[in-house]
Amino acid sequence: MTLEQLRIFAAVAGHLHMTRAAEALHLTQSAVSAAIAALEERHNVRLFDRVGRRLELSAAGRAFLPEARSLLQNAQNAIRTLDDLAGLKRGALAVAGSQTVFNYWLPMRAARFTERYAAIALTLIPGNTAQVADAVRDGFADLGFVEGIVDEPRLARRKVATDRIAIYAAKKHPLAGRQLKTSDLERAAWILREEGSGTRAHFTNALSRKGIDPSALNVVMSLPSNEAAFAAVEGSLALTAASTLAAAPHVAAERLVALRYNLPERGFELVTARERSRSRAAAAFLEMLD
Repeated sequence: MTLEQLRIFAAVAGHLHMTRAAEALHLTQSAVSAAIAALEERHNVRLFDRVGRRLELSAAGRAFLPEARSLLQNAQNAIRTLDDLAGLKRGALAVAGSQTVFNYWLPMRAARFTERYAAIALTLIPGNTAQVADAVRDGFADLGFVEGIVDEPRLARRKVATDRIAIYAAKKHPLAGRQLKTSDLERAAWILREEGSGTRAHFTNALSRKGIDPSALNVVMSLPSNEAAFAAVEGSLALTAASTLAAAPHVAAERLVALRYNLPERGFELVTARERSRSRAAAAFLEMLD
């Protein structure tokens, strides 16, 4: 049994999906499947049950998961100890970010960090809010930055920046320039981010607080990126909800227009593991933010 096999097992257990685990680990699906098969064969035990097209942890898998996570955390703590002894003259830092944060807020700060601490190998891990939370919880990322809601008792959260969601349409959309009403939202076709994204969660929660049932929306397409949603909306009569930060270049280029409908501000949040010690590299990154 290797640490890499443990890391892969924990990722598959977190996602319950080989392809999504492979994407989170930046590995091929065949490499992930082979690692799980090797573990199962070596110890003559089935860790996952294949139920239709889904994966479920077997009884043995459920019993093994906390032990695997504990071993991974101990290994990560050992690496951090050595890095700390080097006094930021060497080491590594993994930072995960949900899509809007990763594409529009994190890069400038990451570049500033690498300029200041050139000897620290900085790895940036993209995902949606749920995937970032999983990466931090399971020890694959030291720090996570998200724009969505994280409900995980093992993670601590604090706001580090603010953003706002708005509703966008193609420039010549019939609703452009009008104050939107509830009936407009319910009649419209919507192209939204995928389930698990912070943008979608914030938008649907905001509608719920206004007394609008999000399930009543006619969502014709769910897409895994802001840019894909913008491209689809620019060529259609559908609406989308997105970060003003992400949409700004499209609005400036007059490909999209923000519609008149007030949505509450949202925060970008730092998520960290409550029980995991913070490395000097992670502390330096956060100090730079402050």
